[in-house]
Amino acid sequence: MSTKQNAQASQHGSFTLERVYDATPARVFAAWASAEAKARWFAGPDEWAEAGREFDFRVGGREYVKGRWKSGTTSTFDARYFDIVPDRRIVYAYDMYVDEAKISVSLATVEIAPQGGGTRLRFTEQAVFLDGYDDAGSRERGTAALLDNFGRALAQASAPA
Repeated sequence: MSTKQNAQASQHGSFTLERVYDATPARVFAAWASAEAKARWFAGPDEWAEAGREFDFRVGGREYVKGRWKSGTTSTFDARYFDIVPDRRIVYAYDMYVDEAKISVSLATVEIAPQGGGTRLRFTEQAVFLDGYDDAGSRERGTAALLDNFGRALAQASAPA
């Protein structure tokens, strides 16, 4: 395939991840809905440093997170919220950039439901990867790591001081 064709290529992918957390649906939802709580778990790994963050959690609101890797490469998450049902569901769409290149556009759905004494969270993402960008599963692995961070943040918030 020529470079010109790659510049117009798109690849589609989707995945669903589930986790059960030892927290109420209200606490799980609040950890997505609060700027302070979300900043505790929605971040890159140690070799990544935050370079900008905005958070307006409402239908039509924007969430923006930019970071710089030790290599100097930047990554940017730029989202809009489309549906929010407290303690039950969050739907948002977002663009991802590496440096200035848009690499993907995604629709993400977070479903929250009681399960036993805790909460089941189901995260579904449908993505289109743009212009020859080969995700090779890194989006799913990165999201899984964020959901693991989320669980640790919930546990730390409920631990006695």
